[in-house]
Amino acid sequence: MKKLLSGTGRFSVALPMYLLIMFLGMSVAMAGALDQPKADGLIGEQANGYLGLVRQDVPADVKALVRDVNERRKARYQDIAGKQSVSLAEVEKVGGTTAIEKTLPGNYVKQSGGAWRKK
Repeated sequence: MKKLLSGTGRFSVALPMYLLIMFLGMSVAMAGALDQPKADGLIGEQANGYLGLVRQDVPADVKALVRDVNERRKARYQDIAGKQSVSLAEVEKVGGTTAIEKTLPGNYVKQSGGAWRKK
């Protein structure tokens, strides 16, 4: 597991583990709700730790789902950042890496500054 250098100069292995547990603990209903839009190529995981719209012609209910999931993720990231004494940006980056690693083949991912691509 990668070590993450915090702004205070301490190494922390707890942050990546905490994020992995967070993603594994995501409610089954929420994860299931994301499966079809991801498989349809409407949404994907981004390096910034949040879901994104792969296409702009996404139905309103899917946009609302993405907004809800991203709000929940941000709240969790902020909680983790506070508990780990690291920046929100560091937590988002680890969250993005974790989400992309867990993304199924054939679903879309977007690296920092990159274009959407199928995993």
